[in-house]
Amino acid sequence: MTTTNNKVGSPFSAASTAEDVLAGLDLSGRTAVVTGGYSGLGLETTRALTAAGARVIVPARRPDVARAALGGLGVRIVPMDLADPASVRAAAGLIGEATDRLDLLLAVAGVMATPERRVGPGWEGQFAANHLGHFLLACELYPLLAAARDGARVVTHSSAGHALSGIRWHDPHFRTGYDRWLAYGQSKTANALFAVHLDVLGQNDGVRAFALHPGKIITGLQRELTLEEQVERGWVDAEGRVVGADFKTPSQGSATGLWAATSPLLDGCGGLYLEDCEVAEACGPYTPMDDGGVRPHAADPEAAARLWELSLAATGAAPVAR
Repeated sequence: MTTTNNKVGSPFSAASTAEDVLAGLDLSGRTAVVTGGYSGLGLETTRALTAAGARVIVPARRPDVARAALGGLGVRIVPMDLADPASVRAAAGLIGEATDRLDLLLAVAGVMATPERRVGPGWEGQFAANHLGHFLLACELYPLLAAARDGARVVTHSSAGHALSGIRWHDPHFRTGYDRWLAYGQSKTANALFAVHLDVLGQNDGVRAFALHPGKIITGLQRELTLEEQVERGWVDAEGRVVGADFKTPSQGSATGLWAATSPLLDGCGGLYLEDCEVAEACGPYTPMDDGGVRPHAADPEAAARLWELSLAATGAAPVAR
């Protein structure tokens, strides 16, 4: 695992779009799975990958909505609910029937600041959908990732929101004192730590992992927040138009994930947290969230290994051999 946060000289920036990042790249012969690949940043990601020649498989909680959004792109859709372990396993089985190898796994689906919800075997909803479901899916698909001829990359969408909370080891499912923003922050820390430890386990098989902050973008992710709340935060005006400083378009928001999945500058690297199409800087634990960077609690290898064991126990996933 690469443990430094040295920049790699990316030619791209916060202003770069999906089209910029993939310009001139031919992904023919590559197979990608994109969770959430039919809305928001996931839809932009799917469009860009298919335009570059990749074969894309989209697991979808709402297959009918996915088919309507992805019509004409030649994308394979499989039913999957990240909050339901049986559904995740079934989706992985269908993906295994469709391909004998997997070059890219992009975990884009997510929820934010939801009311308290119990899903699956009593899991906290945001931790389940954002982390545990993706964890189980990656473990189930690991043999396909390890079979990729030129190595595989796993890219998970974290967020600057990881600054809000580390892993609540004493109560990760918020059995007491539920706070929707702390629950979101914990799940985004989990996304970052997942990439840290998966990279440790997978690099000998050519499987490298990255986490990223896509930037501030208004998509369906904000659906649990009222318009009034978004206005109060300075994100949009009373008509819902984006007015917040430094907000990206969906195409710009998908660029860092696509760069993580395809850039040759990241060959031989892994376990890194990225933002604005570059390796993010390590920052102090009290750095303001809007200043960017990755906090120590989201890059700690010991915490990453501990979370991995917690996640194995919770999901019953098969261990990934090192």
